[in-house]
Amino acid sequence: MFCAAQNEGFIQLKVVDSLQQPIANATVALKLKKDSSIIKVQLTDTAGNANFADLAAGDYFFRVTYLGFVDHVGSHFYIPSNYYGVMKAVLLQAYSSTLSNITVTTRKAFIEMKPGKTVVNLEAGISTAGTTAMEALEKMPGITVDKDGAISLKGRAGVSVLIDGKQTYLDPSQISTLLNGMSASQISTVEIMEQPTSKYDAAGNTGIINIRLKKNNQKGFNGNASTSFAQGVYPKNSNNLQMNYRNEKINLFLNYGVNLNKAFTKIYALRKYYNNNGDITSMLKQLSLFKGKGYTQNLRTGADYTINEKTSAGIILSGLALQRRGNTDNPAKWLDASMNTDSLIQTYSKTNSHWKNGGINFNFRHAFTAAKEISFDVDRILYRILGNQYFENNGITPISYKEATQAQLPSDIKITSAKFDYTAQSKEWKIEAGAKTSHINTDNLADYEYLDGTVWREDNGKSNHFLYTENIHALYANAEGKSNQWTINGGLRYEMTSYNAHQLGNSIVKDSSFSRSYNSLFPSAFVSYQIDSSNQFSLSAGRRIDRPAFQKLNPFVFIINKYTYQTGNPYFLPQYTWNVELSHLYKDVVITSLSYSITKDYFSQIFPVSNNGIIIYTEGNLQQLQTLGASVSLQLSPTKWWSVSTQANIIHKKMKGFIERQYNERVTQGSFNFNNQLRFKKGWSGEVSGFYTSKSRNDIQEVVDPAGQVSVGIAKTVLKNKGTIKLAARDIFYTQWMKGNTQFTNATEYFKLTRDSRVATVSFSYRFGKSFKTVKRGQGAAKEEIERVGNG
Repeated sequence: MFCAAQNEGFIQLKVVDSLQQPIANATVALKLKKDSSIIKVQLTDTAGNANFADLAAGDYFFRVTYLGFVDHVGSHFYIPSNYYGVMKAVLLQAYSSTLSNITVTTRKAFIEMKPGKTVVNLEAGISTAGTTAMEALEKMPGITVDKDGAISLKGRAGVSVLIDGKQTYLDPSQISTLLNGMSASQISTVEIMEQPTSKYDAAGNTGIINIRLKKNNQKGFNGNASTSFAQGVYPKNSNNLQMNYRNEKINLFLNYGVNLNKAFTKIYALRKYYNNNGDITSMLKQLSLFKGKGYTQNLRTGADYTINEKTSAGIILSGLALQRRGNTDNPAKWLDASMNTDSLIQTYSKTNSHWKNGGINFNFRHAFTAAKEISFDVDRILYRILGNQYFENNGITPISYKEATQAQLPSDIKITSAKFDYTAQSKEWKIEAGAKTSHINTDNLADYEYLDGTVWREDNGKSNHFLYTENIHALYANAEGKSNQWTINGGLRYEMTSYNAHQLGNSIVKDSSFSRSYNSLFPSAFVSYQIDSSNQFSLSAGRRIDRPAFQKLNPFVFIINKYTYQTGNPYFLPQYTWNVELSHLYKDVVITSLSYSITKDYFSQIFPVSNNGIIIYTEGNLQQLQTLGASVSLQLSPTKWWSVSTQANIIHKKMKGFIERQYNERVTQGSFNFNNQLRFKKGWSGEVSGFYTSKSRNDIQEVVDPAGQVSVGIAKTVLKNKGTIKLAARDIFYTQWMKGNTQFTNATEYFKLTRDSRVATVSFSYRFGKSFKTVKRGQGAAKEEIERVGNG
């Protein structure tokens, strides 16, 4: 039912859930009655409102969609030639709710693609059952993961990974460990944003991956329990429990997961050394086999409290306990130019890592009016990472000897952050502004010892004690306006960074310290034009930054094997990137885009070679990286039982930098991702998905060969649709290897890495609990709010 509003010439639709809470970012399509053609499409704002202005006379209806809720198609209504502002309320029902005693069977889309943003709903997938969060990410549109666990988006490294919209403040290798310890069953959706607005941190030169964990907003007591067993070469097990209770005032939630797994990593490497004439002088052949097992517990719990209809507060507690144990056998054979064995060394190593993480978040929201609100968040996060290493090198031929090294590697990370956001909106504009501050304090110790006969002695040449503090302060403002077919969004973010690092000395290593302070502006802009009901063009641009992880600044030496070390770089600088993208959306089915980016002081792995043939793996800044890319995304349903999502990307890179000599490299590379969801009768469903990446160059010295995988799965609902059994097989052709060639100064190395990636999984999940009776349409707080606004 419409109610008059004082403003003339517009229609406002307010979208709320069963608790009468506004739903932001719901998609509202205004359609003509005669042919169902789309006139305009809007996303609801934080107050749940979508505004439509300057409409011609005619019969219309609304279609409202939002992930996790049943699609709503409203009844037809007539707009006269001269009309005043009118408003309408829509109540969306959660999928698992009961609506007037009718069971809702609509399923969520697995992938939702929009210009500049892709949303992946993991709950709707099958082949992700029993996988880790990292394994699930590998299959998502445009995402690739390299051999070290670093994540790239559309062929470009430097993605910022958020969890529930918050930074992890971990380096790429630690993020990889975190995601490999997290079950995909704990995740609700993954948002992939290539051009985030200025409201988000400027970190992440290629964009943001925001992992949203499960949190049920349904009224009443309900939950979900799931378990899975997977078998590759070794077994794996994942378990997750989610519970939620919500009434008129309070919402209590808990998400607990336990993961156990055994795995292996096999690396074959053939390193060749050359003289100045390009002739082979010697070769090093290594075959490493790592076997490990891990145990992870994740806990996330909290409460939201509605103080009144305008004010709410919440607290979230999170915890992580992670343990990784493993051992590696690594025979290293030195060969001469004629492939004759010069020497053979057998290396044995053991690693043990324990993580303890705890976090607390306090959040508050207050709405002054339906159009103005403030919110703030305060976070305190603690990491305690304990690690130890043991390396033993045994000479086999031509002489026999034994040498051993061990190390204790504890690390403490303390993070405090706070942010404030203000939102105000009118019929045509939405204004956002805010501030954020974060403080990071770390204490990293590397305590090495070597075996002298039968006595362990301090190895002060390798030992290191590194203290680091970092402060980042930010201010932002963002504005979005909509008029006729135009949507314009522009913002500016200012960030100031300062850090102090102190490397404590010992009898061999001198005490040293270094600090840096820098600041910059990060503009962002987005312009969209709706030509007609079928075609929409969008142009976006923005500036981003990637800061070196503090772990990468620490100059201590980390032993990988006898002939490969890793070290930090205290001279590591941030990299800055400009991104521009033009995209075209056709009927919510096909998205085509062209993009260009330029990065100064870009991050790259660097592999200098010492005089004794040891490769020293580090990271640093090179001169410039330019990319020119094109992508096509397709999402359609050829039949009622089949939906398909595909994305193809091609990118041309131009890389410049100096590493003991000048490099000028070019490469054209591509990737392809597909996902087929099949829906059959009697609760049966299926999935066929996979990805392929072409020959590529992620770093200036390294070329990676093509790879990919195919996964399949089937599912069946049981126990009156409350339970689901899934059977999946991942990487069925065992083609998800990582192999390629690395070029050093006067040396090259071919490598091939394989993991326990061909895995069969069976899983079972069960929904339990009972919902409260929902409020009837047109009643409750939503109606009162509409009447209040309508009467001015």
